[in-house]
Amino acid sequence: MITLRGGTVVTAAGLLVADVGIEGDRIAFVGSGESGGEIVDCSGAYVGPGFVDIHVHFREPGQTWKEDVETGSRAAAAGGFTAVMPMANTDPATDRAALVRAMVERGRAIGLVELAPAAALTAGRAGAEVSPVEELWEAGVRIFSDDGDSVARPDVLEEAMHRIARLGGVVAQHAEDAALTVDGHMHEGEVSARLGIGGLSAEAEERIIARDLNLALRSGVHYHLQHVSTAGSVDLLRGAQAAGINVTAEAAPHHFSLDHRLLLDRNTMMKMYPPLRTPADVRAVGRAVQDGTIVAVATDHAPHTDAEKSVAFEQAPRGIIGLETAASLAWELLADDPQRFFDRMSRGPARIAGLASQGGDIRVGEAANLVVFDPELEWVAGRFESRSQNSPWLGKSLRGRVVATVYGGRVTHRIAT
Repeated sequence: MITLRGGTVVTAAGLLVADVGIEGDRIAFVGSGESGGEIVDCSGAYVGPGFVDIHVHFREPGQTWKEDVETGSRAAAAGGFTAVMPMANTDPATDRAALVRAMVERGRAIGLVELAPAAALTAGRAGAEVSPVEELWEAGVRIFSDDGDSVARPDVLEEAMHRIARLGGVVAQHAEDAALTVDGHMHEGEVSARLGIGGLSAEAEERIIARDLNLALRSGVHYHLQHVSTAGSVDLLRGAQAAGINVTAEAAPHHFSLDHRLLLDRNTMMKMYPPLRTPADVRAVGRAVQDGTIVAVATDHAPHTDAEKSVAFEQAPRGIIGLETAASLAWELLADDPQRFFDRMSRGPARIAGLASQGGDIRVGEAANLVVFDPELEWVAGRFESRSQNSPWLGKSLRGRVVATVYGGRVTHRIAT
């Protein structure tokens, strides 16, 4: 047995100070009961449903010097996550059922977090023909994405949307018009102009979203916007939702925490895709997360080695890690409302991904996938569990920390006290 003792339990009905007992992989009691076994002191902390990240890159197969399923799973557990969705931009791309099953089995063998892989929308992520989405669905895939690239051809995307709509799945789009991003490395604006570095315009993101929303309306598919980064994208999203289009969205913590002015020193640890935008964009994305227009916080955890990042800004790869700092940054944005915090970090993404055993209520008989989060605990982001350390928060002081993570009824992470 495991007893989470004395925390503030975040349930669908409200908050209550109680113990949570875990027997096997299920919640045995909430309130008081026969405590014993492993005791986790949760005083001053929230006990809520485990976090769910529907956008990570574990680099396996193909680039395991950056990250692999084991190191990525350790990072996820340290960040309070009990489920993650690796993207399909691996080598080879995850576009076949056998690759999906192998990834799921690898995650199950490691046992630290539920792996629910996304599959490529198009064969080889090449954008020319739709992946065998029906076979991938049978293998358990619920979200399809060519993340890292947009599907440029509207005819291919619309075919995918119709087929995935019939299955009940989700089309997730990395919104970027490649024709507008040639030789771009940071947000197109005053900072890129001052540094003489090629820019990535807000229009490149917004143009694809506008196109896709029309296709989503025609097909009826659940369309999901990945890593929303501009105020214009938020406006398009709000309009589509008001019009009844079945559209959801995610935001990465860096897009509601950091802006492009931080790139004046050409810091490659702040180079990612989409890029850091203007302060107005940051505020717009943050407000959208707060008001529920954006229902999921997703890290876009993208590991790269120190050597890969230790080059000129234009040559450095795009992406930062985020699993171990996400909760602190989301709490900074949502600290006035723990229910909303757990909605964006757990319940919302679990609903989008169709993960039945994740993001559930904390009550007897439910799956024991839980996180203990201390909102006041201050800590310095030091050596991460991730194989790569490419984080702009490395060495920075943060408030709010995951104290313990429970996945499948086992403590998968616990900080020393």
